[in-house]
Amino acid sequence: MVSPLQGMLGETLVSREGEVPTASLAGPGRFVGLYFSAHWCPPCRGFTPMLKAFYEAHAESSNFEIVFVSSDKSDAEFEKYYAGMPWKALPFHKRDIKDRISKKLKVWGYGRGLHGGESRVQEGAPRSTPPF
Repeated sequence: MVSPLQGMLGETLVSREGEVPTASLAGPGRFVGLYFSAHWCPPCRGFTPMLKAFYEAHAESSNFEIVFVSSDKSDAEFEKYYAGMPWKALPFHKRDIKDRISKKLKVWGYGRGLHGGESRVQEGAPRSTPPF
């Protein structure tokens, strides 16, 4: 059975260690945040270090994961920007999934975060503090 998270993000994501099954992020009491960002977006580049510090301080103890959904214009831009991120990411080549998620969740600006459990998604505005 495909979880709602797999239905949204596909079967696999990437991490610093390589491919990871999307299903490994799901489970009771676990939360997944989607971070829509791009290297060419100055507010995004300003917020990413704050989100990284929060993530590194709280991810394990708070039972949440972040998935970077890139709006970069090339795989090289994605790789350069993602190199400084400790969380998972939707692979850059899965543009069809990125476009579908953006449309479904009405993401038209960048530096936006969406978070929720398996059955709900809440919109946040993480320009100053993460919505976790």
